Amino acid sequence: MSDRIPEPVADLLRAVLEALDIPYPATIGDGEVHARVLGNRVMHTVIALHSVFDDVPDLGIEWTTAYLRKRLAEHPPTGYRAAGARTAAENGGGS
Repeated sequence: MSDRIPEPVADLLRAVLEALDIPYPATIGDGEVHARVLGNRVMHTVIALHSVFDDVPDLGIEWTTAYLRKRLAEHPPTGYRAAGARTAAENGGGS
């Protein structure tokens, strides 16, 4: 796929996937934290995509990708038990 898509666009798409593809919650009780984390990540992803498509201001795809990754780092998919994780360490320290 990367050979058909310019690398800056492919990198932005990878960041979008990183934003949205977080572990599912293990239980209903974990769903609230998961929803909050995912909601924040979706919000920053939408802002980044608007930045690319609206061109206001035109900061470039590379800058937008870096911005998105920085915002995602502020909202890691932790703080809840993830489906399939056997220990808190496997879920980034989530409890």
